[in-house]
Amino acid sequence: QVQLVESGGGLVQAGGSLRLSCAASGRAFSRYYMGWFRQAPGKEREFVGRIRWSGGSTYYADSVKGRFTISRDDAKNTVYLQMNSLKPEDTAVYYCAAGILAQGTGMSPDYWGQGTQVTVSS
Repeated sequence: QVQLVESGGGLVQAGGSLRLSCAASGRAFSRYYMGWFRQAPGKEREFVGRIRWSGGSTYYADSVKGRFTISRDDAKNTVYLQMNSLKPEDTAVYYCAAGILAQGTGMSPDYWGQGTQVTVSS
């Protein structure tokens, strides 16, 4: 079955960096968009960004544009979220997702990872 397994979360000071990984398995993802979402306490889950596995085109939410970068490693079937210049408001559980469909400002996940906590201290 499809599995998306995130890793790399943790505690970091404001201004610091973290890289999250999402190891994907269980099917071929060449036709999929791979994305990252996050959910802060008491808030709805929000779209962070996506990458099209084939071609590598990316799209980011305005809140992270210029600070976060999504990339993929075909050989490892892994997607990364490089987060720089982190702010306390970036604190959330970050989820990896995979979906066939993408809209202009998001995507429609068919599969989700279990999430990894990112905490940014001020």
